[in-house]
Amino acid sequence: MRRCTRRTTKKKSKTVIFNRSTPLPRFEWVYGTVFLGLCFSTVVCRPDLAASSLLSAGNHHNKPYAVIFGTVWGPDDHPVYGVKVKIRRENEKKARWELYSDHNGEFAQHVPPGKQDYVIWADATGYKSASGKRLEAEAVKVHIDADERVDTGLHLK
Repeated sequence: MRRCTRRTTKKKSKTVIFNRSTPLPRFEWVYGTVFLGLCFSTVVCRPDLAASSLLSAGNHHNKPYAVIFGTVWGPDDHPVYGVKVKIRRENEKKARWELYSDHNGEFAQHVPPGKQDYVIWADATGYKSASGKRLEAEAVKVHIDADERVDTGLHLK
């Protein structure tokens, strides 16, 4: 039994070359003119809005902050990568910030400035020592007075 098959030939797509020396179509000039007009009217009519948006684009950290910086160390005193670090205020029960240590075992977190105590601990679930023993880390208490940087270390045992 023979099947009837049709052969179809594909049409070749045509390459269109656009000469850049020719002017743009009229509607593209209109869109460009409208955009420039809106920008100009914003600068002329609302200079406070235009200036604040330009200044805030480059400087988005106007608020003061403190930094908690630390390193996660393994039982062999080498930095450990990928450990989940949790930070909470001392008077709270749940972690407010969760982050991971980088390839150097380091982590950093911006926190609000002012007198406050923070508790930092490492969630070492899934990490084991060379002997096969599960690693654990003790919680570390850190005190912040103002907009400052505090360095600490978390040791997995």
